Amino acid sequence: MSDVVVAKFGGSSLADSEQFQKVRNIVFGNDKRRYVVPSAPGKRFKKDYKITDLLYLCYEHAKNEISFEDVFKHIEERYKTLALELNVDVDIQSHLEEIKLKIEEGASADYTASRGEYLNGLILAAFLNYEFVDAAEVIKFKHFGTLDMAATEIAVRERLKNIDKAVIPGFYGAIDGKIKTFSRGGSDITGAIIARCTNAELYENWTDVSGFLMADPNIVANPKSIENVTYKELRELSYMGAKVLHEESIFPVRDVGIPINIRNTNRPEDKGTFIVDEQRVQAYGDTITGIAGKKDFVVIAIQKMLMNLEQGFCRKLLTILESNGVSFENMPAGIDSVSLVIEECQVGDKLEIILEEIKRQCNPDTIDVHPNMALIATVGKGMNRTKGVATKIFKSLSEAEVNVRMINQGSSEINVIIGVENEDFENAYRAIYSAFVK
Repeated sequence: MSDVVVAKFGGSSLADSEQFQKVRNIVFGNDKRRYVVPSAPGKRFKKDYKITDLLYLCYEHAKNEISFEDVFKHIEERYKTLALELNVDVDIQSHLEEIKLKIEEGASADYTASRGEYLNGLILAAFLNYEFVDAAEVIKFKHFGTLDMAATEIAVRERLKNIDKAVIPGFYGAIDGKIKTFSRGGSDITGAIIARCTNAELYENWTDVSGFLMADPNIVANPKSIENVTYKELRELSYMGAKVLHEESIFPVRDVGIPINIRNTNRPEDKGTFIVDEQRVQAYGDTITGIAGKKDFVVIAIQKMLMNLEQGFCRKLLTILESNGVSFENMPAGIDSVSLVIEECQVGDKLEIILEEIKRQCNPDTIDVHPNMALIATVGKGMNRTKGVATKIFKSLSEAEVNVRMINQGSSEINVIIGVENEDFENAYRAIYSAFVK
């Protein structure tokens, strides 16, 4: 590992000049923070707008030949105020005029949206006195829109080989000279890529929370924080709705063993959460790492005698979903039964069509549909080494008078998923948390 820490700062960390001051103090607090990846400015207050949202709105207005003058004025005001209050030597007006002209001339959605990070990067680089490196120069995409990691590694190392400190905007790169963005929240991915390409010892992701919490604070009052979480555990928790960073940002650093540290820009003294490789965790400590869950699933329960002897039965089911553009979340099965757990928003008005195709192609004995279901995942690397985990979960649910409609455990044995009615979700969630955290 090199003597480098890559620091990515989210939109809330760079929403106004006061936040920029905090970021500079953090960056200058550690000489190893040599490469900084900024997002576009986020909300300054509850009813404020994210710059990226405003830029997308400008694009939609221009595409439909509607004036975006008023929307763009909000964007101009934000950046002009930042440049003025931070007293940076950046001709922000010229950049804004160029961007506005290109949007008027039909610039792509990707180009338009990416300008939030681009402008913020210019201002932050000047404020830190770091060199500005346009992400379009170093983040390379393939023709089908996927990241070209090999070409990116070459470009990053060549561009940064003589640059000691730089700001590289997040969220976008280029394909054949044209701007291409990641999905929303993609600055997290850019930070991970830069960390990988610079062989960093640590990737810091600075946001407005002090890492991951063991449970959703909107459901559980003052949940404990998570000090360490493995990549696998994070995937399981993120899959069930526990979002702190873009889940794709794990992959560039996981392969080379670079840990991620989620930190709070407003509380830099907090250690945050470390996301580490499984091999780095020696002790397993608490039985569970965290709880996550989501509402509004529909379960299609299918029964057929001797299903296990019928080759291709599950393949037929999944082909039916695929042909209707529907993906499944879970697929618990028994010897003569299988259930498809699907988000209700995925199914929409396709449910009757899917049911008819299952009847026609699979000839099941029965099909039952259970709407308004919620899933709760209890995740922990120590679960498969500890006796009585399942007992705790189901005893707590029994005492809370929650009826469990579905049970599933992944093959990794670090995750137990239970299905309950939507109306029992919060009660069940709190009951499980209380069973493990005193």
